[in-house]
Amino acid sequence: QVQLVESGGGLVQPGGSLRLSCAASGRFFSITAMGWYRQAPGKQRELVARISSGGSTNYADSVKGRFTISRDNAKNTAFLQMSSLKPEDTAVYYCNGDVKAGLGVSTRGYWGRGTQVTVSS
Repeated sequence: QVQLVESGGGLVQPGGSLRLSCAASGRFFSITAMGWYRQAPGKQRELVARISSGGSTNYADSVKGRFTISRDNAKNTAFLQMSSLKPEDTAVYYCNGDVKAGLGVSTRGYWGRGTQVTVSS
């Protein structure tokens, strides 16, 4: 069984910073893409940032220049460094990973349970 566990959320003032972590555990061959998504109350879940196993990244326009996604492949961990936070960044942030159970096997997507980020004065 594969598990993704997020950490690092919390309450921060506007303009502040937070760093989220997502650690993958369990039995698997590899993780291709990893990503961060968020869901605010009453809204659909949306992509924040994704990173490939080779380090290619893409970001939502709303976070470009403020958020940075990275990963440590050796530790099966992804990070989201968030700076210049705004109240509209308030949401539950979810980690997603495309996991290969074995060589030649198709990837399957897994989700963490989420971590709350609240930006408020």
